[in-house]
Amino acid sequence: MDPEAEGPPIIKVTPLQQMLASCTGAILTSLMVTPFDVVKIRLQAQNNPFPKGKCFLYSNGLMDHLCVCEEEGSKAWYKKPGRFQGTLDAFLKIIRNEGIKSLWSGLPPTLVMAVPATVIYFTCYDQLTALLRSKLGENESRIPIVAGILARVGAVTVISPLELIRTKMQSKKFSYEELHQLVSKKVSEDGWISLWRGWAPTVLRDVPFSAMYWYNYEVLKKWLCAKSGLYEPTFMINFTSGALSGSFAAVVTLPFDVVKTQKQTQLWIYESRKISMPLQMSTWAIMKNIVAKNGFSGLFTGLIPRLIKIAPACAVMISTYEFGKSFFQKQNARRQQY
Repeated sequence: MDPEAEGPPIIKVTPLQQMLASCTGAILTSLMVTPFDVVKIRLQAQNNPFPKGKCFLYSNGLMDHLCVCEEEGSKAWYKKPGRFQGTLDAFLKIIRNEGIKSLWSGLPPTLVMAVPATVIYFTCYDQLTALLRSKLGENESRIPIVAGILARVGAVTVISPLELIRTKMQSKKFSYEELHQLVSKKVSEDGWISLWRGWAPTVLRDVPFSAMYWYNYEVLKKWLCAKSGLYEPTFMINFTSGALSGSFAAVVTLPFDVVKTQKQTQLWIYESRKISMPLQMSTWAIMKNIVAKNGFSGLFTGLIPRLIKIAPACAVMISTYEFGKSFFQKQNARRQQY
């Protein structure tokens, strides 16, 4: 059987159905990979120490790198466990010093960001892919790359101000009026562009990741379908393609992930101490500083937990999303029959 031959008619899925399908994947992925990302962030950030007894980083497989600080004089809830010697050592020390629940630190507010980010990203990718295929043809190999880049830039741009606001909300309890005043003051002092701080290193990491991920995912999916003699990919084909393509992209883009972690911790330190931002805060300057202090291997700090996180995260996210779309396709097909 030739999978390139004309198969059964494709039933379209609406954008709303794509959004619903991506929500499930976002929730499952966040629950599963948050512990690995907490460990990854701690390993990357230990060479860029926080203000003593005040700060903590957390993240998940979809949204990254937030800093939550205690107020001066309040009871510290993060006890620095000493220098980590590796991934397993970090896991054990975090659990021993802070309890196993700390591996899911910040999960509720992270879900609040992960769901809209994932909905925007996956829905935009599918819509852009459909549009480009109608213009360029079904077999144009550049479509996943272009659609992945545009979808990621759009998602990062929309979510960045919300991430900044959420960071502020995590630092202390704010009423909505106080939050509005805080944001208004920041905009009046530094301009609207200040709401997109950290956008550049995020794009530098996420755009190449998205381009490589979607291209390799589509290629692997077609290859596995051809090997299996199938018109449509199965759950396991989607799962395997997502895991392999995500792992490859994660390794290549890790240096930018390390830079983004350090840049955001430094941003918070300078803001919390009300110190003006140094000129050497550029992405390339931080990268040079990491290499000078820790060698080239410093740019790949946290590789193991990132791979442990990314492979299953990408696999679960894409296979759940495709399963959700398949479910809605069957529902739409039934409606067309009646």
